[in-house]
Amino acid sequence: MKQIEVSIMGQSYLLGCPDGGEERLREAVHQVDREMCAIRDSGKLKARERIAVLSALNLAYMLTERHAAPAVAAKHGNEASSALPSPEYIDKLIERLDQALDSDGHLI
Repeated sequence: MKQIEVSIMGQSYLLGCPDGGEERLREAVHQVDREMCAIRDSGKLKARERIAVLSALNLAYMLTERHAAPAVAAKHGNEASSALPSPEYIDKLIERLDQALDSDGHLI
C-alpha cells in the first residue's frame, strides 16, 4: 500500500492508498476539499468538525441522488440529471447539525 500526502482545507494528511488508486483518491480529496472550502467560505460555519460533517452529508446526498436519478428518469422517460441540494436544504442541514452539536458537542 502506498501513502500519499494531500491537503484538505489547508491541512495536510498522509493517506494510505492501494496501488493504482492514486488518481481516484486525489479526485475524492479534491471533491472533499472543494465542498469543505465552499461551506467555510459561505460564512455560515467556522468549526472544522461541523464543516466536515456537513460536507460528508452533502457528498452522501449527492451520491444517493446520482444513484436514484437513473431510476427516476427511467420511470418518467427522462435522462438522468445530477441534482444538487438546494440552498434551503443546506440551511436546514446546518440548523439540524447545530442543534445536534449544541446539545453536548458530539454527534454520537
